[in-house]
Amino acid sequence: MDRREFLGFAAKGALGVAAVGIAGCATQEAATPTEVAAAETAKEVTSAVAQDSSLPEIDWQMATSWPLALDTIFGGAQIFAERVSAMSGGKFRITPRAAGELAPGLEVLNVVEQGAVPIGHTASYYYVGKSPVTAFGTSLPFGLTARQQNAWLYEGGGLQLLQDYYKDRFGVIQFPAGNTGAQMGGWWNKEIDTAADLQGLKVRIPGLGGQVMSKLGATVQVLAGGEIFQALQTGAIDAAEWVGPYDDEKLGLQDAATFYYAPGWWEPGPTLEVEIGLAEWDKLPEEYKAIIESAAFQANTQMMARYDARNFEALQRLVDGGTQLRVYSDDIMNAAMAASFELYDEFSQSDPDFKAIFDQWNVFRQGIQAWHSSLETPYNVFVAHQFA
Repeated sequence: MDRREFLGFAAKGALGVAAVGIAGCATQEAATPTEVAAAETAKEVTSAVAQDSSLPEIDWQMATSWPLALDTIFGGAQIFAERVSAMSGGKFRITPRAAGELAPGLEVLNVVEQGAVPIGHTASYYYVGKSPVTAFGTSLPFGLTARQQNAWLYEGGGLQLLQDYYKDRFGVIQFPAGNTGAQMGGWWNKEIDTAADLQGLKVRIPGLGGQVMSKLGATVQVLAGGEIFQALQTGAIDAAEWVGPYDDEKLGLQDAATFYYAPGWWEPGPTLEVEIGLAEWDKLPEEYKAIIESAAFQANTQMMARYDARNFEALQRLVDGGTQLRVYSDDIMNAAMAASFELYDEFSQSDPDFKAIFDQWNVFRQGIQAWHSSLETPYNVFVAHQFA
């Protein structure tokens, strides 16, 4: 199936259980008067901070979950650090370090919680073993798209709920600092047509998506990004998901498996986050706290834009190179969605903190998805038919 056939197939099924999102390319345009004014204000703030002799010089090392080769996802940490330095006039410096330098890629929250490093950049759902609540900070299966996730975090009370929980549970404060957008459904060494085909397959997938896969009979492994290629190539695993075409191509996953599935129903809009130990956060001047929040917001927005601008070209290269695109069947999607909400029921019965956040999140999810379905979905389906 080539890219045109794939998009046509997706369009035909978009009104069913699953739809494949359409990425658009942002064009560069002249700055608006509002943007110019905002830039001037930022310069004034930066100048004021730089000239304030009472503000301290700070140099932090940042642990991340990402290999250097992934310039977009590691780039989110770099954008954040560059903005902190620029807005503080170079007084507040943060140096992002690749996974494995300060901590293993899946241990960032742990080392920040322990105070071994002051700050980290990671995906919170890597730590569902510590608490299933952490999944809300990244993405839940059949949950929110990137736009919907931002709406919940920034305007729907989600970030405050999570910050309150992180403070009490981990002694950490976190801020959204990146989003990949809807992810692909991973690389498989064989075609899968029904939920029964998942039985016994070894699949690399983290978070609650991994627990759903376990319910469907797969054997789940959680590996850092830099470990996926070798495991898939050697047959240690049968399938692996990472992010999407741009990053997957950089990892060389197209050379380890042939079949590339969509959509990543477990990550419709996953947020990455900056995590800071409260002991370090509380020492910061208010100016630096405000700078961190602003820098994280920029990283959150810019990463999403970069992925949207780069993924479609990468997908075409993969298809031209022989990658075979597939869409998950309704049988798999329905089974996965049923297993997901069974899992949420189980957590809600055993974990009061999960239930409190889930109940609020689910009301928001139902409302915003109904709204988007009334407008966004019909438009996307109509446009997708151009590729049928």
